Amino acid sequence: MNDEHPEERGTPIGRRVFLGTLALGAAGVVAAPPLQRGLEAFLGGAADKDPTGLTGLLPNGGGFRYYSVASSVPRKNADSYRLTVDGLVDRPTTYTLDDLKALPQTRLVRDVQCVTGWRVPDTPFEGVRLSRLLDAARVRPTAKAIRFTCFDGTYTESLTLAQARRADVLVALRMQDKDLGHSHGGPVRLYVAPMYFYKSAKWLSGITVTDEVRPGYWEKRGYDVDAWVGRSNGRDDAPTS
Repeated sequence: MNDEHPEERGTPIGRRVFLGTLALGAAGVVAAPPLQRGLEAFLGGAADKDPTGLTGLLPNGGGFRYYSVASSVPRKNADSYRLTVDGLVDRPTTYTLDDLKALPQTRLVRDVQCVTGWRVPDTPFEGVRLSRLLDAARVRPTAKAIRFTCFDGTYTESLTLAQARRADVLVALRMQDKDLGHSHGGPVRLYVAPMYFYKSAKWLSGITVTDEVRPGYWEKRGYDVDAWVGRSNGRDDAPTS
């Protein structure tokens, strides 16, 4: 504390002022969660309609930034959502949202690390292990990689088959203990826990098994294909798992 005038003491406050201050503080605590949710909803909605991407530079109470590489993204719900698993598999399959919810769910709590520098610690994700969907589809011996597509019509991602079978790679339905909202990539997104967050493709609609790695949207623009946190993209962030 900077005490430039030690001889001066603070003026005592009255009981009514003190109680009033406590009341305002309590009101702030009660109002904070709704205000935070409102801010996140506003920023998420604005980001959906912002082709410049500048909205994504604004922070929100949850620590996330909202990014989209498409000028607009259609909304999907339990009636309209579909996820296809195809390519080098013996059993191509299409899942509804209810189908995915009916499968065994895995919960992971990890830090989320963006390659631009921001980090959200201890973020819970829940969903179906990607390996379960691959096993159900019966991946062929010639398969080596996975290509992910999204219903924004633009974004793509990739993993090697070995990476995709890791226990910490999910087809995620929930984040922060609630269903995935649209601005966070809902109703279903990919979650690759140990890699930078651009690998966790939002608005997931397709999982295609291929014979080679095909670089995704940002990887075609210079980002690392193997995006391990702290070991790629010229950064030294602490690992997330």
